[in-house]
Amino acid sequence: MSSEHPAITSFRDELVRRGGTGEVVILPDSAHTAALAAAALGCEVGAIANSLLFDAGGHPVLILTSGAHRVDTATAAARVGVERLDRASPDFVRRHTGQVIGGVSPFDHPAPVPTWIDPWLRRHETIWAAAGHPAAVFSTTFDELLAMTGGTVAEVA
Repeated sequence: MSSEHPAITSFRDELVRRGGTGEVVILPDSAHTAALAAAALGCEVGAIANSLLFDAGGHPVLILTSGAHRVDTATAAARVGVERLDRASPDFVRRHTGQVIGGVSPFDHPAPVPTWIDPWLRRHETIWAAAGHPAAVFSTTFDELLAMTGGTVAEVA
């Protein structure tokens, strides 16, 4: 696997370290949206866990939401206890996750990022999330994702 992107290799190592049991899948084309990822994987768009990094006054906040939802930033800010959540710039995302928008994984960041998880993801036996690169995803379950991220369940839509 020497041709594998270093971000995917790093993610694979961290997945194993955290006890993850899921499969890492490299998609034939970059899947920057939940709909594209779902189509490539043959699953419902709601089973895609979008990793959305927000800027909360200079501090990162990661929200893992069902691909069937849009985050309501006012509701989410209140739930996570911050004044407001702003869309993070590409530089902010890379600085806090080491990854690019469209490929942000739920973990394997340079430092821990406070994480909130949409309870709607519980509706799916298998969840798919980014694996550190826009063309890579991994399978997991809601409970495993919660354990691996140390996240907090919160309504965000």
